[in-house]
Amino acid sequence: MARPKPQDVRLIASLGAGPIGGGWSAHFLARGYDVVSYIHDPAEEAGLRSLIETAWVNLEELGLQPGASLERHSVTNDLEAAVAEADFVQECAPERLDLKQALYARLGDSVRSDIVIASSTSGLTMTEIQVECSTPERTVVGHPFNPPYLLPLVEIVGGKQSSPDSVAWVQAFYRCAGKVPLVLPKEIPGFIATRLQEALWREALHMVANGEATPEQIDLALINGPAPRMAFMGQCMAFHVACGAGGMATNLDQFGPTLKLPWTRLEAPELTQELRDRMVNGCNEIAAGRHFEEMVEERDRAIVAILKAVREIKGGSR
Repeated sequence: MARPKPQDVRLIASLGAGPIGGGWSAHFLARGYDVVSYIHDPAEEAGLRSLIETAWVNLEELGLQPGASLERHSVTNDLEAAVAEADFVQECAPERLDLKQALYARLGDSVRSDIVIASSTSGLTMTEIQVECSTPERTVVGHPFNPPYLLPLVEIVGGKQSSPDSVAWVQAFYRCAGKVPLVLPKEIPGFIATRLQEALWREALHMVANGEATPEQIDLALINGPAPRMAFMGQCMAFHVACGAGGMATNLDQFGPTLKLPWTRLEAPELTQELRDRMVNGCNEIAAGRHFEEMVEERDRAIVAILKAVREIKGGSR
């Protein structure tokens, strides 16, 4: 059977019951697809369904696609049955190379020969993952941002044995599925968004380690400073617009020399027990006893509000 056109995908197999696997399942259901979730252990089903039902509240707020329904979701712990009729496979197994390689060895033979298999990996390369797969040309990375049922970004990159056709197909499919696909020119550790996030994270850890700021102060600075601006125009355009008519040229000409000043420390600090405890205690103070589920619900409501506000200004839809 030939690979379906991106716009003709109907049945999606989502492999994994964690926040990413469950989040992908929720997103695809909200877009009107039939979804079968593969779980390793039947005991995972209750948690998976709870995650999807929690996500559904905010997905309804954003707007469901015609035909979207939780009734179009099925769950199985039989891998071959999960992928047998799938038009697309989104793999969300734990971040262990040996586990993923063994999984792709099975998927290479059990998924229909031309169906694309995308990995949600955030730290491994497809070149590493696909080595035991008998059909590596149709395997690619489709790395989401958490929660995948709300944040639109998907970073796409193939491995050494992936075909350009598979990369192009999955880019088109994710766009049909309401995502913002970003194709990387080549494999790099951490992709793009995670590398940028990691640079910010390392600087935050240095400031806590040196007693220059607390976790609460760091988050207050971001939430009330660059974050709202970056949610709309990113980093490069924020600096371009900030310098008036001269744009980025003025920014680099005026502030370029300061780039050599020791403002940032890109090397990771040593994660001592003291630093670990400062971070943990600081975040627990911010949480103020709120349970994880409560904070997830609050986070998701805020993301929905931001997405709707940006959508209104830009006049687009997701």
